[in-house]
Amino acid sequence: MMKNVCFFNSTVFWGGGEKLHLEYALEFQKKNYDVIIAVKNGSPLSEKSSKNGLESVDVSVRNLSFLNPIKIIKLIRFYRQRKIDTVIFSVPQDLKLGSIAAKLAGVKRIVYLRGLAVPIRYNLLNHFIFKYLTTHIVANSQETKRNILQNLGKYIDDDKVKTIYHGIDIESLNSNDDHKNESIISKGHGVILGSAGRLTKQKGQHHLIEIARKLKEKGIDFTLFIAGTGELEDELSHLIDQYNLQKDVILLGFVKDMDCFMKSIDIFLLTSIWEGFGYVLVESMIKSKPVIAFDITSNPEIITQNETGFLINYPDVDAFAEKTQLLIQNEYIRNLLGENGRMSVINRFNITDRISEFEYHLLGRDYVIPNKLPVYTYMVLPSEHRTVSYLHAKNVV
Repeated sequence: MMKNVCFFNSTVFWGGGEKLHLEYALEFQKKNYDVIIAVKNGSPLSEKSSKNGLESVDVSVRNLSFLNPIKIIKLIRFYRQRKIDTVIFSVPQDLKLGSIAAKLAGVKRIVYLRGLAVPIRYNLLNHFIFKYLTTHIVANSQETKRNILQNLGKYIDDDKVKTIYHGIDIESLNSNDDHKNESIISKGHGVILGSAGRLTKQKGQHHLIEIARKLKEKGIDFTLFIAGTGELEDELSHLIDQYNLQKDVILLGFVKDMDCFMKSIDIFLLTSIWEGFGYVLVESMIKSKPVIAFDITSNPEIITQNETGFLINYPDVDAFAEKTQLLIQNEYIRNLLGENGRMSVINRFNITDRISEFEYHLLGRDYVIPNKLPVYTYMVLPSEHRTVSYLHAKNVV
């Protein structure tokens, strides 16, 4: 029996984990669970929860809060008063404090959602938490699961870690609204390339600048728009100036409406050097945009090579530029990849299906995969830069 669910997230900024908590909380509420979010007052998650009619309670957590007996006692009291039977974490410092209190309060399900594809450091505290306190560990990709088990695999069973991909709201993102980004419309020329993510080393946007330089040297008409802010903004701006790409590569800064951004581009490029789950790839694919990314970490779990996009050996920017050129110059392949990608997302990343899978996992039941829509596949012969048209229906699981 599962009725009272607490999503516990004290983070003061807005990121992928906070977005996931909000979406999952809303979906659980739709399923008639009593949902409460433990959140820091004034945080973006707190404000968005309030706007969406979710009940919340104020929590403040620091890295060493798990050593504070007063905080533990308050949390135990909260869990018991609200009869919480399931508590879900995604932030390590929250897990340290909240899982100890949950165990002492007799909470039946103590769940950790892991979205980072980096190993969890082994120490006695993590050993204790992951072996004895958490009841369920959910990874957002097989790559993330591999990293969880890298240091902890000797102490926790493989089947304790379940891979459940992030889901997206297909209905809201698959709308017929044709509104597009005004900056892209006014400044764009040629085929429009897009990329989005924080301007950090992880996202590897310097590779994008190099790819753009190679395309321009070949006389290809394109504009690359990069959405996002971060510590590498000045460095990337310098590279753009150095290669005289001011009219060809444009840093858009923070883009609030990613749905509008995706509608405005023709091809999506992702040059990250690692991803826990490339949510932005899924966002572009549902808009029927072909995608190109490096063949690393979780990207191959989202992109099917030569069917929904292209995967490039890292860090081969020459091959990346060649595939980008192929898509720029061949609208047929662009459209085919894009349509394949859209149907793949519908089949594999529908939030309703993923929430059901998550729910069934917590309840100890097998999740039955729903009927799939047909996805049309094709074969590309890269050496000849042309397609061989064998279209056939294929179920994507």
